[in-house]
Amino acid sequence: ATAMGTRGLYVGRRAAALLAALLLVLLAALLTLAALYGRCRQEAPLPPTLSPSSPSPVSRSPAAPPWGVPVAGPGRRLPFHLVPLHYDLELWPRVRPGQAGPFVFSGQVNITVSCRQDTSVVVLHCSGLRSGGSAAVHGPLPEPGTAAVRSPMPKPDVAVEVVGLRQEAGEVAVMELRGRLWAGRRYVLQLSFQGRLEEDLDGLFLTRYTDQGRSSMLIASQLEPTYARTVYPCFDEPAMKATFNIRIVHDPSYVALSNMPAIDVSEMKDDNGSLWTITTFNTSLKMSTYLTAFVICNFDYVTRTKQGNEIRIWARKEAVKNGYVDYALNITGQILSFLEDLLHVSYPLPKTDLVALPDFGIGGMENWGLITFHESSLMYLPSDEFTSRKALIALIVSHELGHQAYGERFFFCLFKWFGNLVTMNWWNDLWLNEGLASYFEYLGAAFVEPTLSLDKIFYDHVVQPVLREDNEIGVRSLSEHEDKIKGSFSLMSLFDSITYNKGASIAWMLSGFLTEKLFIRALTSYLKEFSFSNANQDDLWTHIQMVVDAQDEVQLPASVKQIMDSWTCQNGFPVLTLNLTTGTVSQEQFLNKNDENSTGSSNNTWIIPISWMRNGSSQPLMWLDKSSKVFPEMQLSESEYDWILLNVNLSGYYRVNYDQLNLKRLACLLENDPKAIPAVSRFQLIDDLFALTQFGYIQIETALELTKYLAKEDELFIWNVVLLNLLPENLESTLRNYEVYPLLKKYLLKRMLPIYHYYAVFIRQNVDALEDDYFAQVYLEKLFATACWLGLQDCLNLSSELYAKWMDNPEYKIPFLIRRTVCCYGVALGSDKEWNFAWEMYNRSDSTKEDKDILLFAMSCAKESWLLYRYLQYGLSDTLFSSNCTSIIILYVVTKDIGHRIAWEFVTENWPLLSERYGKELLHDVLKVMGRFVNTDVQIQELQVFYNATMEEDERVDTTLLLEFAQLENMERRQLLIKIANWLKNNIDD
Repeated sequence: ATAMGTRGLYVGRRAAALLAALLLVLLAALLTLAALYGRCRQEAPLPPTLSPSSPSPVSRSPAAPPWGVPVAGPGRRLPFHLVPLHYDLELWPRVRPGQAGPFVFSGQVNITVSCRQDTSVVVLHCSGLRSGGSAAVHGPLPEPGTAAVRSPMPKPDVAVEVVGLRQEAGEVAVMELRGRLWAGRRYVLQLSFQGRLEEDLDGLFLTRYTDQGRSSMLIASQLEPTYARTVYPCFDEPAMKATFNIRIVHDPSYVALSNMPAIDVSEMKDDNGSLWTITTFNTSLKMSTYLTAFVICNFDYVTRTKQGNEIRIWARKEAVKNGYVDYALNITGQILSFLEDLLHVSYPLPKTDLVALPDFGIGGMENWGLITFHESSLMYLPSDEFTSRKALIALIVSHELGHQAYGERFFFCLFKWFGNLVTMNWWNDLWLNEGLASYFEYLGAAFVEPTLSLDKIFYDHVVQPVLREDNEIGVRSLSEHEDKIKGSFSLMSLFDSITYNKGASIAWMLSGFLTEKLFIRALTSYLKEFSFSNANQDDLWTHIQMVVDAQDEVQLPASVKQIMDSWTCQNGFPVLTLNLTTGTVSQEQFLNKNDENSTGSSNNTWIIPISWMRNGSSQPLMWLDKSSKVFPEMQLSESEYDWILLNVNLSGYYRVNYDQLNLKRLACLLENDPKAIPAVSRFQLIDDLFALTQFGYIQIETALELTKYLAKEDELFIWNVVLLNLLPENLESTLRNYEVYPLLKKYLLKRMLPIYHYYAVFIRQNVDALEDDYFAQVYLEKLFATACWLGLQDCLNLSSELYAKWMDNPEYKIPFLIRRTVCCYGVALGSDKEWNFAWEMYNRSDSTKEDKDILLFAMSCAKESWLLYRYLQYGLSDTLFSSNCTSIIILYVVTKDIGHRIAWEFVTENWPLLSERYGKELLHDVLKVMGRFVNTDVQIQELQVFYNATMEEDERVDTTLLLEFAQLENMERRQLLIKIANWLKNNIDD
């Protein structure tokens, strides 16, 4: 599965969806204690059942005592007495177009199981469902090879009586039997069930949308990781794979989709004489329950056949008609072919459906043969100004197709061969699915979009962000022991940046020191051995070891398992410290030395591959397999032109702390010939130094020395990491109050002018030429916003010119790359005339959501207090704004130079109304921002006067601590800014 945003990666909607899912699962667990197969609750009546021939409900005899077989424990793992072989599943959502709801679904499942150990109870997963009135166990079945096996069911009179059926904690249902199931024999479990269709985006859900001006609704599923049990009773663990025959009953105006092609469409009438359509699908390949998928919709599709595989992209009718899914169709076949050729594994299904859902909790989900996406992850508008969206779509499709051969996003979903063909044994090795798919999504994206700078995007979007997160003692390791992964909360928490980004980074490092040729060869072997089965990371290490042992080119210092376990089974990552006078390299876990709780609390060591170059020439790979080691080859000579660079192109998952001698030489090299160091290594060098500063390894002055060369830096992604470290967005409103601002202005503008003017020419003369410049799409806004914030007159003039051009002709489109900046400074540099125009454009009926978001922000940029106060007053009006905009307006205004006092006074004056609408959350958010301005005890006391009257005692204590912590942070920041200012004074003219 993939998160919303740029990759399986992981963005805000995903976190919200995970939290919502958690709450829903907890709620469902409470409800089902009395619900499943129990007494019927008094709810809306269910329609008649589909199959009149279904067995009659079993009589409820007193429960026979179990024969000592344990039920699932708190981790909800099932006993292995029964293993599923095949499911015959029928689902019937009782949904008609135009109905108001509430909606329900019913169904029946026949599960053929193999008994591994004698038992008198059946334990399987089930959550939030009610009994449909029948439960039976048939068997034992005839052994394979006998004539009777042609029938999927034994004779009706061959049955084991069910004497009790109950729900237990751990989302399991227990069937108690009067007789015994015998080891080595096969049986059929038959259960009917009923459930509710909610609009919660998990399990089997209903969602509403608008198409061609008409309201519509559809039904879809999202079953990863443990929502299959909310749709049908099943053995809901990834290792319990089986084949599936699926039948869906639905309204005749809808089309039904599932993992396999439809083989029959028929009609039937229910007991009331109403007509329904039955769509029957071919038998699936062996797969996990979380990969079963269902969509019932009134969509159109576009189609193409690639090497015998039918590819269909389904979406809203107007989206298909307008060509919004054509790009996804064009690249899907290319990516599948690329993966097949790369891995020498054929795509195993006869068809691939990709469905663009108007509302979906994640970016994409790799259901085998039926991949579901949020439509924003799949649609590319021919007139789309978000030209970087092509790259995003390519990444997400590639990820999800990658799962089709291994296990999940559009690139991420295309690359999910790693979870579908070979699935992890348990969720503790989820990174085998998501991390490997995240790695391959970038290979696939580069294949279909060769203009993408693959390495730069990968390090900027994947490696650097997770290095910023994976540096605390409490952060988990990539692969946890199975016993640690218990309950829905633990499972859902695994879908994070550690799994996606660290997993991809470790795969990238592994591919680097093995060589891509050996890595792919090992993966191919791994996939072929474990096809339609399950594996853990040790199985992958075994296959890599086999490939390594069969050749002589690549020599490793230890076994593959020893090397890789040091990266996957330990939390965090190392920092290498160099003394290049002696050639000594030492390692320690990268932790915050300013935090007393983390200092000296880790003895982790890693087996580290060190790629390095000397004076521009690549050197043989070295290994650090102990805490410290001397490498005579790395000793620096006395020549000022002798320099060393480690972790070239960020090939390893670690940071590097150079000694002062080498840093001085690198700084001189950058000033004289920055291209002598690869772009990714320049990015890494700057990011490492600022991270080392933040965590107390080096002084800020050391990092600043490496910024002197920036006038010669022409890479936007490197400028972005510099600006994020020197000018964090949350501090822009406060930095103007410090002496450092005019010094930063002079120092940075001098270095920014070359790259600023390079892009300003395109903005003025030919902005379309930047369409294929991915980093211009992503980061040019930050560069221009900084230039304007620093007072660059050309930037301010350009903003005024473009905004005035828009005012003269409202049909004119300000270049989207810098539209947010232009609108902000157009309003800031203008009067109420410019502000009123923004207000008028916001209220235009044809304004897009993106336009409205930009204008909401821009109207908070006004420099006149009365305009900001009026804007806040507008925000209180139900007729002018939707309720969710009010808090956004307040938070926009409170972050501005002159706005924070105005917004605070507004909140205090209108607190009764705001509190009624938004509760305490709004106040907490405002206080967090106000904390940036707290420098004295008097300021804290001023805020206390208000929140003492509005908060409970425990909240007052928490808030006081928050503000005191903010005050401490601000004092530390002030000391840091003094150091920066002193350094700038001495170096501003260099």
